[in-house]
Amino acid sequence: MPIVKIGADRRVTIPKAIFHQLGLKEGEYVEVTVHNGVIVLTPKSPLEKDLAEALEDIEKGRVIGPFSDADEALRALRRAKL
Repeated sequence: MPIVKIGADRRVTIPKAIFHQLGLKEGEYVEVTVHNGVIVLTPKSPLEKDLAEALEDIEKGRVIGPFSDADEALRALRRAKL
């Protein structure tokens, strides 16, 4: 079992064999959780990452709407200059 060192800024390198075994690619995301005192890294798809970011935006009020129809939504987007 590979042992890795925690580096600067709390960085941990995933060993190459495990990285390839999981089919990971540079730039992809993993979720970090703790279960019974064990660190668990779970690969996450871009869709899951986008959904998590969207939910965070909603929680922090970084949204506009709701809208009664598509035209109202388009008008609001034009005003917001997105």
